[in-house]
Parts: sequence; structure tokens; C-alpha cells
Amino acid sequence: MQYRIIPPKTISTNVSLPSSKSIVNRSLIMCYLSGSDRNCLGDIVGCDDTAVLCKTIDTLNNEFSNNERVFDIGAAGTAMRFLTALLTIVDGHHIITGSARMRERPIGVLVDALRTLGADIEYAEKEGFPPLIIKGHPLDGGSLSMAGCVSSQYVSALLLIAPYLTHGLKLSLTGHIASRPYIDMTLELMHRWNADAKWIDDKTIEVAHGCYSTKGNVRVERDWSAATFWYEIVAISGTEGAICTSATVDANDLMLSGSLQGDSKAAEVFARLGVHTEMTAKGMRISSGGKVTPRLDADFGTIPDMAQAAVVTCCMLGVPFRISGLESLRIKETDRISALLNELRKLGFVLKAEGDNALLWDGGRCNAESNPIIKTYKDHRMAMAFAPAALMMGSITIDDPAVVSKSYPTFWTDLQEAGFDVIEK
Repeated sequence: MQYRIIPPKTISTNVSLPSSKSIVNRSLIMCYLSGSDRNCLGDIVGCDDTAVLCKTIDTLNNEFSNNERVFDIGAAGTAMRFLTALLTIVDGHHIITGSARMRERPIGVLVDALRTLGADIEYAEKEGFPPLIIKGHPLDGGSLSMAGCVSSQYVSALLLIAPYLTHGLKLSLTGHIASRPYIDMTLELMHRWNADAKWIDDKTIEVAHGCYSTKGNVRVERDWSAATFWYEIVAISGTEGAICTSATVDANDLMLSGSLQGDSKAAEVFARLGVHTEMTAKGMRISSGGKVTPRLDADFGTIPDMAQAAVVTCCMLGVPFRISGLESLRIKETDRISALLNELRKLGFVLKAEGDNALLWDGGRCNAESNPIIKTYKDHRMAMAFAPAALMMGSITIDDPAVVSKSYPTFWTDLQEAGFDVIEK
């Protein structure tokens, strides 16, 4: 299936964003370990990743038999990392697998760390990659050292189970620490669930043995990662007064300050691309009309999920850029660096990659395809980042548009309500 996206002449809309996938997925693990009813999380607006975690947890909550349990998490990368750690301390024989792409995404660093803590994990097929065979049992925990430059989800996966290790966990991270805001998010959420977890210096985290508990509801923020695509739309459209948060969403659900989400920096990044952000009693209002920087040089090491939206926006506005800190993009749902190079060339933009760390565009152009079809590579953010390009290109066709269900299931409906024509081909 393909969608052809045709833009409206002006943008003025209200959008109800999904719940933060990062916060919900961490909270679901803690909710399970504490034995709490997940209704304490409120009316979470779900997505594929969340649905996979809920389904797995529901299965774990049922009485165990002696038979092995097979969990297919599809393309849900967060679920693969978090569940791998969780299953090592849940009694039973488990197999965890996923989509073809998921079986190509490395997990050896996490498996090695868990084995150091005493976990019983084997590779069912290729060494270093899912599927995994896990025999769950209590783990002693203790001290562990691992490279900080790996995916922050590996670190968060270890931290989330750490209170349930007999001796807790002292985790030392070496070298550069990637996506640190996501680690800080995990620690803050653990605090809210009454775990004793903290940085004891800038490279070391200590988690005491204990358990999670909560009193009443635990508020879940709306998703800043989803908001970035509305920033992109406003930036490219040049429309005054575009409103991109539903009037029914309380302003505290998408905070400019105090948010746990690293992608709340969208307001800062897109201010350089002409977008103004204002918090009101009804929600967050974003509008265009600000000064656009002549060039964007930025380190996205703490906000890699924002890279696709920012890169496409810069190209559409004709803003040369160098964006660094992109090491993790090679091992996301797809190789996002290669995907951006390939698909933006179809639109006439010649980007360059500096190894695995940076993407840059110096204004180089090539002949654009007359009717480009954007491949999404099974990556939700590719679909959502390229759809707004229709505002500049006149129209654009997105292949396999259903991938947005991974994080933002109502994205296409929200586009239609904003005046876009979304035509199935």
C-alpha cells in the first residue's frame, strides 16, 4: 500500500498526541515487577511497541506451565531490549524473537552484560542477534562495566531490573555516554516508583536492592517525539498560527521545562528553523514566522530520534547543515543514515555521511525524480519525516505508510484533519 500526500494551502489544526512511548514502556516494566494494575498509568494512548509489551506482560501474569513460552515482539526494538532483561529474572523457559529486521539488530552487548550478572541466555541462531533462549531465575547482581556509547536502551534495560537483583547493581559506563537523557528518564521514573537509584558520579550508577511501589496514578506525558513532526510541518509550511496540540490536552502533559523526554529540545532546535513555541492553558501552540538560521550545526547525541525530522526540514527550507551525534542511527529500525541519503536524493538533495557520526548537506543538488516514492524501510519515523515534504514538493508518495502504528497510530488521520489529502494508491 502507498499513500499520496497532498498538502493544504494553510495549516491550522488541533492535534491530540499519543502518550510518550519511552515513558509508557519503562512504566509497564515497573508496573509488572511491582504487581500493580497498569490502570495506574491512566488512559495511555497506545502504539505497536506498547501493545507488544502489554501482550507479553499479560502472558507472564498468567500461570506458568512447564512448556517454553515464545514471545514474538515484531519490530519493537524497545520491547526486545527491555524484555530480554526482564525475562532473565522471571522463572521459566522463554524464547524471544522478532521481525526479520529485528533479527539483524545487534543485542550482544546487553546479553554479555546480563550473562556477567549470571543470566542464562543462548542465541537460537546467529551469535549476537535475536532470537534468544532465556532460562529465567533470580540473579545476584553486583558490579558491572560496559561501554557508554552503546544504545541507552541497553543501559535502561539493566537499570529497570536492578532493584530485583539480590545485591542490586553498580553500573560503570566507560567512554562517551550516548543518549544520556534517556538514562536520566529511566532513573527519574524509578524514583517515582520508589526505587533507590542514582548517579554516584558522572560515569557510575548505583541501584539498591528493593522493589517498586506506587500510590495512586502515575502521570504519563504526551510524546515529544511525535510533536517533532508537527514542528516540521509548521516550519516547512510557513503558516502563521498553526496549533499543534489538542485543546483537550493539559499543558502539563507536554512540558517545555521539567519534561523527562530529551526530545523536548524540539522547541529549541526548531526555534532556529523559524518556529515559535508557546504554552497556553489549552495546550502547546506552535507557529511559524521566526527567523530561520542560515546554517544548522548541531549535536544530536542526546536527541537522535529527532534527526530525520530536522534533516528533512533543513533540506526543504534550503538550510545547509551538519548534524553529529548520530552513532545510534545505524542500528535503529533501519540504517537511518543510509535511508536519509537514499530518499532525499530522490527529491534532489545530495547529502553526505561522515562515518556513523554525522550527516551534512552543503546545498548540493541533483535532478529530482518526477514522481518520487519514499521508501520507509519498515521505519515509522521515515514515513512521518517525509510526509511533510509534500508542503514544498506539491505532493509526495509514501510507501508502506502503516509503519506509523509503531509509535503514532493516528498520524495519517491527524494529517487529514489538518487539511492534507491522504490518498491510498
